[in-house]
Amino acid sequence: MNTLALYDEVCMQASRSTTKAYSTSFSIGIRSLDRRFHDPIHAIYGFVRFADEIVDTFHGTDKASLLDRFRYDMRRAVQEKISLNPILHSFQRVVNEYGVEQELYETFMDSMAMDLSATSHDVKSYETYILGSAEVVGLMCLRVFCEGDGMRYERLKPSAMRLGAAFQKVNFLRDLKDDHHNLGRTYFPGLEIAQLDHAAKSTIEQDIQVDFDAALIGIRELPRGARFGVYVAYLYYLNLFRKIKALPTERILTERIRVRNRRKLALLTTGYLRHSFGLL
Repeated sequence: MNTLALYDEVCMQASRSTTKAYSTSFSIGIRSLDRRFHDPIHAIYGFVRFADEIVDTFHGTDKASLLDRFRYDMRRAVQEKISLNPILHSFQRVVNEYGVEQELYETFMDSMAMDLSATSHDVKSYETYILGSAEVVGLMCLRVFCEGDGMRYERLKPSAMRLGAAFQKVNFLRDLKDDHHNLGRTYFPGLEIAQLDHAAKSTIEQDIQVDFDAALIGIRELPRGARFGVYVAYLYYLNLFRKIKALPTERILTERIRVRNRRKLALLTTGYLRHSFGLL
């Protein structure tokens, strides 16, 4: 006889497949976590990825209606503790099991909605977008890692938010060309792509470095089962960031910078050794 546990597993497999298909780096990072964290983080990633696809990929459709429907279905899934959307079913299980606050996933959806109309940002809207698109995602993951330890969660919140911000800002730098030419967006406040020079690039990079430095403090204090996997993701993004920093401005405006898979595996080895010997 089929059971709800079988349905749960089928839905989770969809979340795992989503992570594997869309992100090599996050797949490696998740595999580096303690096994008990694998599925919850896959579920969060699947939810985030599907919402992002609506605003970034589904051209020629009524994106606003699709996003509204996804948000409505998300709310129903969390309330009813079930969904016929496999990605949302897996996500609601995480929300309900780990006590993820409604404010976090609603704030995330608000930032996705900003992408439907905003093509540039001032400082306030940029900070709002970073909060919703990245910082609250870090907090959802932190809820999982802390497993009900409210004091640890509150202590590590600032670092988790800074890590999410660092990842997102590196993505913005990496995707400057595609975001501008294909989606008509420029995220960094007041930045005119045609006027991006070394000084402007350096200012952005200094801000990102501050986020990375603050994030590492919190990574060192994560529960052991989460620390290595998060550190691996940190190393990958830090390596990508350093690669971008070393390149002239015109390179990042004409190509999408990547870290090769062989390099990612080397970072995995480096991260394992530093973690094992307490050298974070």
